[in-house]
Amino acid sequence: MGWDEQILDHHSVVHLVLATLQQVTPARWCQAFYLVAVGCVMAVAAAPLEARTLLVDYGARKSNKSNSTTSSTTNGDDKSTPNNRNSGSSINSRLLSVIEALTSYGQVPHAWFSVFYAVSVACSLFWLTQYLSNGAVLRTIASRQASASTASATLEQVAVAWTMMFLQGTRRAYEHAAIMKQQSKSTMWVVHWLLGLFFYLITSVSIGIEGSGAILNSSQPSKDGIGPLMKISVAVPIFVFAWVNQYRCHAHLAGLKKYSMPAQGLFRRLVCPHYTCECLLYLSIAVAAAPAGVWCNRTLLCALIFVLVNLGVTASGTRKWYVEKFGIRPIADKWNMIPFVF
Repeated sequence: MGWDEQILDHHSVVHLVLATLQQVTPARWCQAFYLVAVGCVMAVAAAPLEARTLLVDYGARKSNKSNSTTSSTTNGDDKSTPNNRNSGSSINSRLLSVIEALTSYGQVPHAWFSVFYAVSVACSLFWLTQYLSNGAVLRTIASRQASASTASATLEQVAVAWTMMFLQGTRRAYEHAAIMKQQSKSTMWVVHWLLGLFFYLITSVSIGIEGSGAILNSSQPSKDGIGPLMKISVAVPIFVFAWVNQYRCHAHLAGLKKYSMPAQGLFRRLVCPHYTCECLLYLSIAVAAAPAGVWCNRTLLCALIFVLVNLGVTASGTRKWYVEKFGIRPIADKWNMIPFVF
């Protein structure tokens, strides 16, 4: 094959790739983000303890584990000899050194979590403004989605889902400003912070993406009958329950002495009930915004899967930390996050 033929072949491949990407709907892009993020979280969760500590933990849990890891390493070095060291341990040591070097850069205050909720509220207001003004950004995204999808949630469903997300973002922003006044001085890797930031940015798009048809034809009445009303009727009570109880959980946590065991309300039966509520919140939004023919919005279901996996890993780590600090007895009868399941 000559150079000209190779160049033409490469151009054909690039053209095919670009044509394929252009056919991917905005909903699919959002779903891909969530699922790739899930894969990243699961990969980190499957990593060895030392690497996971460097990549994920912060605050008291990180310092405790780091100290224990350093101690065990020191003890091991004292007892080890060149004869019992192998290439595997050397590779692991080098890998840990690389991870430690990477995570030592770009550390940001854990208090920056508050930015997530400010961004969430700002995005909600942005999309509301886009809808009211028939903005070009919303119209472009909705047109691309509607041209490739026949099923659409109703405008009322999108409005309810938007309201839920706005209320959640507003309440969390209020909690960080007024309830959790004593911010932790711990830090986290900027990669984690960026992942959370992109989650809220993508979720602000996901809220209405499967209602694009209704958004573009807002002047036409809905013809989907009682289905949307039933979904909203199921979703709203779940949302209210989760929204109120998550506030109670956060208020209880904020009132505790540093590194003490929460024991009121839902904490009597769950290690991390505020995570349970978070999952219920996204489940309710996914049901409220479900298009005709399904009971769950696929894009928001992917968001829920990410929340389940991400918070599930954190809840498991929280349980281990409680056991190390308080013993097994105080949490022996508690579920981590999901009653009767996890």
